[in-house]
Amino acid sequence: MSTPKPPKGYFNILYFASAGSFTSKNVEALPAPLPLSKLFATLEERYKGIKESVLDNSLVTINLTYVDLPEGEEDDASGEGPVIIQEGDEVAIIPPVSSG
Repeated sequence: MSTPKPPKGYFNILYFASAGSFTSKNVEALPAPLPLSKLFATLEERYKGIKESVLDNSLVTINLTYVDLPEGEEDDASGEGPVIIQEGDEVAIIPPVSSG
């Protein structure tokens, strides 16, 4: 399955497993740029309850690279400043997968 390219000024967010079930979507385009620290708040505004139900235990990738979500709104300790999701980026929400 190929993912459609996001419209100009947007990035794609991919929802896997329970994230896709919660949103009833596999992919969605959101306006860019967006600070990574604001991603979960933005999704919570769209999908009430998703942060506690899905996001708090999920991994996040930007362009297939795992990223650590900032604890607060301030810059990270590395001094590199905040991570900004850019136009055309692909963000994935990857909930934990249970095995059985």
